[in-house]
Amino acid sequence: MSEIEPEEMHTWVRTALAAYEPFDARCRTSAATVLERLPDLAMPFSEDADPVHITASGFVVSHRGMVLLLHRRLEIWVQPGGHVEPGEFPPEAALREAEEETGLSCAHPVAGPRLVRVDVHPGPRGHTHLDFGYLLTSDGADPAPPAGESQVIDWFDPGAALERAEPALAAFLPGLFAAISD
Repeated sequence: MSEIEPEEMHTWVRTALAAYEPFDARCRTSAATVLERLPDLAMPFSEDADPVHITASGFVVSHRGMVLLLHRRLEIWVQPGGHVEPGEFPPEAALREAEEETGLSCAHPVAGPRLVRVDVHPGPRGHTHLDFGYLLTSDGADPAPPAGESQVIDWFDPGAALERAEPALAAFLPGLFAAISD
């Protein structure tokens, strides 16, 4: 993949956030924080350029519910996700990370990538993650994460997902479930 120029990254972020419809106050505040911090980020998708950077995650859903995994370092239940690699934009990173971490075949909705959550939160090693979360679909097969990824992973119906997810994610999930049931 070829490198993405910094101005192209900045333009992409501003365009994505202009089209984004937050489900709750935390998402609204997080989106505003991303826009506020963006001018100071020379390479917003690079985890090496600045301890504050954009990450990507995927809310993998099927007829079985949604996938959550126990984060290996943070020991909290979250959606799959991670860092954006050189040459990627967040929707591609969300899809790649979800497939790598779950062993599932995933896809963006037929209408195209759907940004459903923007969340600013602490990451490992003193980093701050500006996470762009995308809705992804799967056929509902059993997760089969490869060695090196969290092996504590499963499908959860909405009630079980609300009980298991870390608190900030649990607060967001009712809006997500309402949006995908429409």
